Amino acid sequence: MSPVDRQIPPAGEEIHLPGGSIQPLLLTIGITTLLIGLTFSIVLVIAGGILSVATIARWIADTRRDIEALPVHHADEH
Repeated sequence: MSPVDRQIPPAGEEIHLPGGSIQPLLLTIGITTLLIGLTFSIVLVIAGGILSVATIARWIADTRRDIEALPVHHADEH
């Protein structure tokens, strides 16, 4: 094995990535609707605001659930 092809040690723990989500798209639609509503109609402002707040609340709840599902890591264990 040449010095350039050295082996990389395995990671200490599994990398966790969240699954796919439609929440970023819904938040974008909500904010866009809210901003367009500022020009055209209070109904669009209300609808965009409700969609944005509901999406943010759901996103936070999903993130909390994902974090709680992660294994507990103690600093003294290496």
